[in-house]
Amino acid sequence: MDAVDRKILAHLQEDSSIAVAELAEKVGCSRTVCWRRIKSLEEIGVIRAQVTLLDRTKLNLPVTVFVAIKTSRHDAEWLRKFAETVDKFPEIMEFYRMSGDIDYLLKVVVPDVAAYDKFYHRLIREIDLSDVSSNFAMEEIKFTTALPLQML
Repeated sequence: MDAVDRKILAHLQEDSSIAVAELAEKVGCSRTVCWRRIKSLEEIGVIRAQVTLLDRTKLNLPVTVFVAIKTSRHDAEWLRKFAETVDKFPEIMEFYRMSGDIDYLLKVVVPDVAAYDKFYHRLIREIDLSDVSSNFAMEEIKFTTALPLQML
């Protein structure tokens, strides 16, 4: 990956709907070269998808909850079942296996605290968890989907 690829990716992270001709002009190459580079980045999996970012607040999903989970089970079968369970919950936006004091971290978005409580009860009915700790985000100070390409 060279400087032109990084420029292409930086612009696509800002606006994936940019026309190839405009993108090519911004990065200093021809439309054909730009298009080929985009296709190559897609083929090797650097570009995974092109999506539209929605405004959660305008869609009545303003509450973000970070759910820290501890479990007494650490076997592959339990993790497979937990991952399958997580997939059933559209409220769960992100799911991580962690190091340190907690085993898993979920990022959940819901309309309000009552909706989170319903989510919580559904989750604990589906899977055995040792400890669940919920932290409600009070304010979103920074949110980005753009990766720090300058570090490459």
